[in-house]
Amino acid sequence: MRRNAYYQGPVTDHFDGERFTSPNELPVRPPSAHLRFVAGQVARFRSAPPRAIPQDRPPARVDGLRISPIGHSSLLVQVAGLNILIDPVFAEWLGPWAGSGPRRAHEPGVRWEDLPPIDAVLISHNHWDHLDGPGIARLWHRFRPRIVTPLGNDAVIRRYDPGITVEALDWGEGMALSDRLWVQVEPAHHWSGRSLLDRRMALWGSFVLKDASGGVLYHVGDTAYGDGRIFQRIREVHGAPDVALIPIGAYEPRWYVGGQHVDPDEAVRIMLDCGAKQAFGHHWGTFQLTWEAVDAPPRELEAALGRHKLPPERFRALRPGEPVESPWP
Repeated sequence: MRRNAYYQGPVTDHFDGERFTSPNELPVRPPSAHLRFVAGQVARFRSAPPRAIPQDRPPARVDGLRISPIGHSSLLVQVAGLNILIDPVFAEWLGPWAGSGPRRAHEPGVRWEDLPPIDAVLISHNHWDHLDGPGIARLWHRFRPRIVTPLGNDAVIRRYDPGITVEALDWGEGMALSDRLWVQVEPAHHWSGRSLLDRRMALWGSFVLKDASGGVLYHVGDTAYGDGRIFQRIREVHGAPDVALIPIGAYEPRWYVGGQHVDPDEAVRIMLDCGAKQAFGHHWGTFQLTWEAVDAPPRELEAALGRHKLPPERFRALRPGEPVESPWP
């Protein structure tokens, strides 16, 4: 058995001693499938300079709940007096060097210089559109935040600066971020990898934030839908979320990404499964990762809500630079 480069730990129901597995394990695709996807993606790839968008200037602290979309899955969540960044990516390009991978379509919705004091950074997994190593190192040196991530990603992050302190958790494990707020890592149907040689050597996941006053926020990381059981379990374990942050983009073609990303209709089903009172959609509009048009997810989300006979305000697509506030206990 080949040694895991990031994590060594006991065998569990989702770790075989070398690699992690998903509750809905992805099928092994033949090389022809990868080539077909890449060929279709090249025709859709754009590398125009990032366009200007509205810029949010967040307040220093919020006692309730305020969410500021930076772009893609990068969010500033201000809740219960804490400032939390989720999957922060400020880089212009997704890849190991400038000019590699997709280029961002717009400027960050919150400029680096406008960030409030950051107390915690949550990293859902190590794909390039979620783990920006140099950006995390900059955040560490500027704010010294708590950095929380699923198992193995701590080793990835410390490759960018060995001095960074990272707290790595397994599914079902949690920790206090303050005397009011708790964070817990929960499962997702996905995978991990920074290259072709480290597939599934670090864990991936979602996050639940729980306020001592009873508030629950569920941040769904990259995931497929599977049988829906992991989303129903959130309601059973934590209670129905007051707010769910659910991915709505990077879903076409279904034969290629259907086992790792939800489409907008499945995103609505996640909201219903977990019982969220309010949902907001992320993971769209910033990087051209898949075949659907970059602005298609909000339209498809509106259509999906109509099919489920739900009002559009129940589940809104987040737009970078345009913050939202939601009731919070």
